[in-house]
Amino acid sequence: MNDQRGVAGLLPATSATTSHGMSLPPDQPPPASPPEKPKQSSEERRARHADRLTTIRLRMAIGRELDDRGITTPAAIGEVLGMSADEATSLLTRRQWREGDVALLQAAAARLGLQVPGARGDDD
Repeated sequence: MNDQRGVAGLLPATSATTSHGMSLPPDQPPPASPPEKPKQSSEERRARHADRLTTIRLRMAIGRELDDRGITTPAAIGEVLGMSADEATSLLTRRQWREGDVALLQAAAARLGLQVPGARGDDD
């Protein structure tokens, strides 16, 4: 058997190794790292933070109002908010910020007749 190990028992440098310890053929470049996300400006970060706070306030106010009215099933919540049960449940429970959530939550609050202090567009 032909042993191709060089000095100190190491393989030649022509054999690239991936992060999982598997060797790539010498003619393939190592895998590229994922592209970097563009940095947000401080103004964009502040706006995103304000949106997060607004969504929290709106979700809490809407949830309180639904509880006070005894509306607890996904189907009833969706009907009152004017959307499907799945959409309403997702809007009120998701933890990840999404573009457009503030507008959807503001529309839902308006359908319930809520005035939410501190929500963008109200007493800000």
